[in-house]
Amino acid sequence: MATYAPQELAVALKDGLLSFPVTPFGGDGEIDEERYRDHIDWQSSFQIGGLFAAGGTGEGFSLTPEESARVVRLAVETAAGRTPVLGSAGGNTAQAIQNARAAEAAGAEGLLLLPPYLTECDQDGLLEHASAVCGSTSLGVIVYNRGNAVYSAQTVARLAERHPNFIGFKDAIGDIEQLTHVTVLNGDRLFYLGGLPTAETFALPLLQLGMSTYSSAMYNFVPEFALAFYRDVRSLDHAAVTEKLSRFVLPYLDIRDRAKGYGVSIVKGGMKAVGRDMGSVRAPLQDLTAQDLADLSTLIKTADVHPEGDLR
Repeated sequence: MATYAPQELAVALKDGLLSFPVTPFGGDGEIDEERYRDHIDWQSSFQIGGLFAAGGTGEGFSLTPEESARVVRLAVETAAGRTPVLGSAGGNTAQAIQNARAAEAAGAEGLLLLPPYLTECDQDGLLEHASAVCGSTSLGVIVYNRGNAVYSAQTVARLAERHPNFIGFKDAIGDIEQLTHVTVLNGDRLFYLGGLPTAETFALPLLQLGMSTYSSAMYNFVPEFALAFYRDVRSLDHAAVTEKLSRFVLPYLDIRDRAKGYGVSIVKGGMKAVGRDMGSVRAPLQDLTAQDLADLSTLIKTADVHPEGDLR
C-alpha cells in the first residue's frame, strides 16, 4: 500500500532530483533480477527525490505487462522506503490501466502515464485516455507530455478537475508557449518536471517556468555529478551549471546524437564504463558501438565525474 497520499507525493517529488533506473538484461535477454536489485540499492543510497521503475530509460516500452509489474515490485522491495518508487503505464488504454493496477499492487507510490501507442489523438480522446487511467488507481498520476500525447492547458485543467490524484505534468516537448499556458492556467494545483532528453541541458531555463525538478538519466551511472548539477540549478549558479555543461554534459550529448535510440543505449554504456554492467538494450534499440563506448569511457574519466574508488 502506498505510503504517500497523491498530494503528499507531489510535495515529496517536486524538490528533489528524479531518475529512471535502467532495467538489466542477461545474455538470454531476460531481466536480471540480482543486478537490478543491486542497482536499485545503489541508486537509493543517495538523496534522490524519486525513482521511476520501468520507464523510458528502463525500457518500459520493451517490457511485457508481467515484466513491468515484476520490475516495479523489485524496485519497491529493494528501495525499502528510502525513496519513493513510481511505476509507469503505457500502451493502449486497457494496457495502461493494467500497468497502473499492477504498480499499485506492487506497492508503488505513484505512476507516470506514458503516451498511448501508435495513433494520433485529439484533446477529447487524450483526456478520456488519461482519465480512464487516473480513475483506475488511487496512486498519484503524472502525465508525460510528449510524442502523440501533447496536452493543452485546458485538457490538463479538465483532468485536474476530474481527478484529485492527478498531480504532475512532465514535459518532453519544450514548447515554451505551451508550457506557459499550462503552468499559468493550472498554477500550483500540479507540480511540473522536465523530461526533455538530456534534461540537464534544459534544467536552468525551465526552472524559470516553475519546473522545480527533472528526470536525470545520467544519475544512473554518475549520481554524484547529477546531484551536484541539480544543486547548482536550484541555487541558480549559472557559472557552475555552465562549467558542468561544458565539462561533461555537452560532450556526452555529442556521443548520444551519433545514432537514433542512443538516449537509452548511452546510459547502459555509462553503466558499463563505470563497472556496473547492466547488459545490452533490447531491440529495436542498439548498443553503443565499441568506438562510442570507448569515447564515453574516456569522457567519464577525463571529465572527473565518477569517483575512481567506485570503478570496478
